[in-house]
Amino acid sequence: MDTFDTDVVIAGAGPSGLMLAGELRLAGISVITLDRLAEPMRQSRALGFSARTLEEFAQRGLLAKFGRLDTIPLGHFGGIPLDYRIIPGGNFGVRGVPQSRTEEILTEWAVGLGAELRRSHEVTGLDADDEGVTVEVTTPGGVTRLRARFLVGCDGARSAVRKLSGISFEGSDATLEMKMADFTGVRVPIRPTGQVGPAGMVVVLPLGPEATRVVVFERGAGVRGTQEAPSFTEVADAFERVTGEDIHAATPLWTSFFTDASRQAGSYRKGRVFLAGDAAHIHLPIGAQGISAGVGDVVNLGWKLAAEVKGYAPEGLLDSYQAERHPVGAGIVANTLVQRSLYLGGPEMQAQRDVFGDLMKLGEVQKYLVGAVTGLDIVYGTAAAGHPLLGRRLPEQELIVSDTKTTTYELLSPGRPLVLDLHDNAELRKTAAAWGDRVDTVTATRHDPAAPAASLLVRPDGYVAWAGPDGSPDGLADALTHWFGAPRDEN
Repeated sequence: MDTFDTDVVIAGAGPSGLMLAGELRLAGISVITLDRLAEPMRQSRALGFSARTLEEFAQRGLLAKFGRLDTIPLGHFGGIPLDYRIIPGGNFGVRGVPQSRTEEILTEWAVGLGAELRRSHEVTGLDADDEGVTVEVTTPGGVTRLRARFLVGCDGARSAVRKLSGISFEGSDATLEMKMADFTGVRVPIRPTGQVGPAGMVVVLPLGPEATRVVVFERGAGVRGTQEAPSFTEVADAFERVTGEDIHAATPLWTSFFTDASRQAGSYRKGRVFLAGDAAHIHLPIGAQGISAGVGDVVNLGWKLAAEVKGYAPEGLLDSYQAERHPVGAGIVANTLVQRSLYLGGPEMQAQRDVFGDLMKLGEVQKYLVGAVTGLDIVYGTAAAGHPLLGRRLPEQELIVSDTKTTTYELLSPGRPLVLDLHDNAELRKTAAAWGDRVDTVTATRHDPAAPAASLLVRPDGYVAWAGPDGSPDGLADALTHWFGAPRDEN
């Protein structure tokens, strides 16, 4: 019999890897997360996350740990102003939260649930077979090996797991570079959604009461062709050429850069090896879509891996990760490339901007674009012929359970599938009971009696897998079997 050190090894302790570790531990799956860095990153390229990620954190009870969060109602698409409130729950995302803070919260959550985190541990080899994966790890004490049932690469754009697995990373190389710097001591006007001029574009963001971040794109500057961060002088020089404003006297805290390189893994799965986050897709970071795409990946994957480890996963469940998340990643790569051209293109793009601006006056176009950037429009599976919620995320709703007020998100916080009985239907509860070892059933009433009612089967990631508008259990057993395997009395 094969001996495993853990059920799942995760490479990478960024937001994706940490979120996945927490998701697996909620399901009781053992996990070891490896990261090559000795200490967490203290600086952050990302300063927020999207509307859908806000919901996903809320589904796990994590929002209170962030403290006060401010969302931005007005944003843009490719530099063209757009009111994100045009769809329910829409906003341009949470801003002002450094990725380092997000990682700190997720680390506390995952480790508190029992995930093991090993730093200064770098994946340098792997050998996958039909039963599991042997991972070679270089540590300060030498090379060691771990045996796991699954390996998930959340190890960034230059993913060792992706390369060692031989998974392609298809797309386009960088054509432009955006330099950034954090500093104190000099104040410049804040430009949170960017300012475009003949020489380029700048974004200026506050970082607390004293510090400022600038991001600068200089038209025609090209790509430096190095992985080294620019000097503060280089950033200040570019900022002055684009804006005419001088920040050279500031005290630099940190510099970095990013490009418009856009790539996506040919497959998110190869046997028992999976990819998520930047290991699976990279793109220009517009609209907080980078961190959010990674969190969406692992919230989708975690419960499926857990079902497989526990032995009740139906055939094809793990393949549904690729089927559901690869199109989402492709859509993000596409919309960021379009935004790059509209936002950062030169005078030759003005005709396209004019046409796009006219299109964006149409309500349906606005809704489409907001849904794409926020992730609120994701639909899994074929929902056209069913209930409007089928295949879509379940919005937060207030409910009454046993005379106690709660919400749909609070009911999802354990990370388990949920049958939500809103019709007090004994036959429905009897049907669901056959899956009671892995699916929770809750009878509730709506806090708002005027709200539309439907009894629901909700996956652990918050997406609706079955809906019964009249409370009848018709089709519920099939949906439970499809997503969560055979009922107990047939095992």
